Amino acid sequence: MCDKNLSMKGNRWDDHYARQARHEKWLARSIFKLQEIDTKYKLMGKGDRVLDLGCYPGSWSQYGIRRVGSEGDVIGIDLKRPDRLSSPNFKFIQEDILTVADERLRGEVGPRDVVLSDLAPQTTGIRLTDESRSLSLARRALEIARLLLEKKGRFLCKVFEGEDLKAFQSDILRQFSRVRLVRPKATRKRSREVYVVGLDKVF
Repeated sequence: MCDKNLSMKGNRWDDHYARQARHEKWLARSIFKLQEIDTKYKLMGKGDRVLDLGCYPGSWSQYGIRRVGSEGDVIGIDLKRPDRLSSPNFKFIQEDILTVADERLRGEVGPRDVVLSDLAPQTTGIRLTDESRSLSLARRALEIARLLLEKKGRFLCKVFEGEDLKAFQSDILRQFSRVRLVRPKATRKRSREVYVVGLDKVF
């Protein structure tokens, strides 16, 4: 018994949110970040069309499916298929968002009410490199949001904090009437990730 307890304590990833996610049958603890932001800013509602960039392992899409109901739909894009997620109003596209053609996005995804991005780079431990890679993913997510979001659409994007974050926020503000920076409670203490929310796309 002592050995088992020590082992569990030694697993730094098995925290309160991970245990709660398992208990509530969510596919990952990251669900609680999205849930907190959605509760505060009302990102999704019944009938919405949602695009989830970097959808694996599927918890954000899983949450989105519940929020939009049978009249809405969720499309997820990732390099890896979320095999544990299945729903009649969920569609998966296996693609690299950095290279997927805009024409394919217009044709297979179409207009969206919400674009979510929990994309994260393969980290190197070199701060400037990791920040640059994260920002590249975030900027591509914003490009896709510009391409597909309807007027009044909502955008949520993860990015690592760095010196270029303010410039990225300014880019979002050119497209949305309101921009907010959020660090959800479920974010791990040592993490440098934050979430940028763009509300009410202006054109």
